Amino acid sequence: MAFFDKPLDELQTYWPEVNEPSDFEDFWRATIAEARKHDLDVRREKVDSPLANVEIHDITFAGYGGHDIRAWLYLPVGASGPLPTVLEYHGYSGGRGMPLNTLWASAGYAHLSMDTRGQGWSQASDRPRTLDPEAGGGQPGTMTQGIDDKDSYFYRRVFTDAFRLLEVAREIDEVDTDKIFVRGGSQGGGITIAVAGLAGLLDVPLAGATPDVPFLCHFDRAITLTDAYPYKEISDHLKGRPGEVEQVLTTLGYHDGVNFARRASCPTLFSVALMDQICPPSTVYAAFNAWGDPDQQINVYSHNGHEGGREVQTWAQLVWMKERLEAPRGRKRPRRGLRR
Repeated sequence: MAFFDKPLDELQTYWPEVNEPSDFEDFWRATIAEARKHDLDVRREKVDSPLANVEIHDITFAGYGGHDIRAWLYLPVGASGPLPTVLEYHGYSGGRGMPLNTLWASAGYAHLSMDTRGQGWSQASDRPRTLDPEAGGGQPGTMTQGIDDKDSYFYRRVFTDAFRLLEVAREIDEVDTDKIFVRGGSQGGGITIAVAGLAGLLDVPLAGATPDVPFLCHFDRAITLTDAYPYKEISDHLKGRPGEVEQVLTTLGYHDGVNFARRASCPTLFSVALMDQICPPSTVYAAFNAWGDPDQQINVYSHNGHEGGREVQTWAQLVWMKERLEAPRGRKRPRRGLRR
């Protein structure tokens, strides 16, 4: 592993031209409007748990197409009143897994952890998984499912599910709707950016977003810069379909994190790893530099790969969120970050 992308000083000023379809906003407004025709239909069942300090609920709600999407809701035992809340989205091949992710509830937050439709194959779990009724063919994995058309692409469904989780959170009594954060790493970071962008587009308030080494950004550069999977699934798909490159890039333009980042209107804390060959640094900075809110920070991990800052970054997120809960939203903060 070594430095393979642009130098840090160039990354900090990297503002690439990213394909943005002229009807990007109309497409996503229509997509969410179609999803909203389905009642959220939130179903909640308390889990009999051996954990003493965290209360767990199994949540099911209607996502894209009215399909059932699952999530865990974690609450600190004995907490009273509406709580600051974290919505979490997961990395590629992952999902909500077993109900053991108790960190955020331990810190005093309500915590919703969303299952990713059609994924979860990398985790051991005896709990029901979230299926994708509209999954089609493609290379192994989900990067190319429906990629020939913006309407059928896999991430249209996932991003809609993720935004619907935000709407679910706003209906839960224990949630303080003025203090909702979204977070995730890798694919979860890309989903986090999409939710923040959709929230900005549709005027749904967020307290902040913390994308960690995010995936799904600056697709046209990513798929030609790295040979690592999952981006390579797209290149594999195009090897035998050279005539479809333009159409695939058009589809990806509707789902590119850079285009969502431009529409975000909440504070953000990113992280980037300069030796990350899965989510190259320039693709991360393309989204960070495009972020639509001036309250933005990025923590740089100079000698890390896709693992990023791991527990160090999680601790930084805890501190960052606490600062935003304690400080008035209107107070300007410097654009800063850490380099390690």
